[in-house]
Amino acid sequence: MRAEPVFTSWTEQESKLWGNQPVRIEHRLNKSPLFSMDGLADLIDRYPRQHYSLIQMGAPGQRKLWREGEIGDLSGAEVIEAIGKGRMWLNLRRVAEVDTRYRDLVNAIFGELSERVPGFNSIDESIGILISSPNAQVYYHADLPGQSLWQIHGSKKVYIYPAVEPFLAPEHLEDIALFGVEVNMPYEPWYDEHARCFEFKAGEMLNWPLNAPHRIENMNCLNVSMTMEYWTDDYKRAQVVNLANGILRHRFGHKPKSRATHGPIFWGKRVAQRLLRDTPALKRERKALRPISFRLDRTHLGEILDLEAA
Repeated sequence: MRAEPVFTSWTEQESKLWGNQPVRIEHRLNKSPLFSMDGLADLIDRYPRQHYSLIQMGAPGQRKLWREGEIGDLSGAEVIEAIGKGRMWLNLRRVAEVDTRYRDLVNAIFGELSERVPGFNSIDESIGILISSPNAQVYYHADLPGQSLWQIHGSKKVYIYPAVEPFLAPEHLEDIALFGVEVNMPYEPWYDEHARCFEFKAGEMLNWPLNAPHRIENMNCLNVSMTMEYWTDDYKRAQVVNLANGILRHRFGHKPKSRATHGPIFWGKRVAQRLLRDTPALKRERKALRPISFRLDRTHLGEILDLEAA
């Protein structure tokens, strides 16, 4: 017997808009045992350190604050409680590589997408789980692969911006490809006048065009979301260009003029970025941009300890 579909609403219009405009579609993952609080606590208990990020951010309206930390020796249930009382979010990356039940889910989702979206053909897919505090935020940023966000528990606002200047410039994508973070991606409040704003609740997912900048504001409740990333051949070619152009700009002081994804220039960049993307100097620079500076406080859940003090 075939399992119930993951998507519970889908129209011909959404098939045409997928990847071209933001679309909001209903799903049933908020009812899945994979995303119950007990199930998530168990997952955190056995999650490899190299596959998660714990981020503390500033309060809305205050200066930008972004610090990375670690769980320490808290149990999964204690981690969720701490997040519920604090101002942070936990990103469990590449979940399908850690637990095969989530790989089955990935296969089901992309099997449905291949049936519903004409010409859709992804070549690499992954999912992550975000657990975030009441009133937490994710600052204005962009992602390199195709991107969807699935709301499981709680509610939030998601702002999606056009993937063109001044909202997004080629050097922003180059920085993300080169360093893994947005080194200097400006945001101005007036950008919101040109954004699509979605009030997003459990049982809904959003997909948006490639590289579209976005930011998120949680409502006053604990939030659980699933991120979904995927690559196509075209997206992979664009990533080669982003990385090669970033190396040319940052390592050699050359301002790239071409973003072509075919032809001799592209193939030259493909060879160059393979040779230079993982040099020791670049690895050190990436690590310096993401220091681990705090640990969750077990005695006062929701608070943190600076590692120097811990």
